[in-house]
Amino acid sequence: MPRSVNHVASRARRKKILKLTRGYFGCRRNVWTVAKNTWEKGLTYAYRDRKDKKGNFRALWIQRINAAARQHDLSYSKLMGLIHKAGIQINRKVLADLALNNPEAFKAIVDAVKA
Repeated sequence: MPRSVNHVASRARRKKILKLTRGYFGCRRNVWTVAKNTWEKGLTYAYRDRKDKKGNFRALWIQRINAAARQHDLSYSKLMGLIHKAGIQINRKVLADLALNNPEAFKAIVDAVKA
């Protein structure tokens, strides 16, 4: 009796991965083993970088807040300390957005914590 291998399903599995590796360089796009390894490694990079993205944005917000705070003769750490001491509940994302797009509101916050 001949061996049954279900070539249709195995070919479909391979085609699915090879479709995901379109645009890769050289063998990474069309050699099955290389493409599969590259695609799997790419998934781990994507997972890691989704975590890194959060830290990168936090660093950007801190830089923006620090630049705006220094225009009002405060450092970032002193401003954040005063904000927490004053009991103002505002996160860094919103504070950085105010510093960039609405300097009057940022100045109002700085004046409130200085008083």
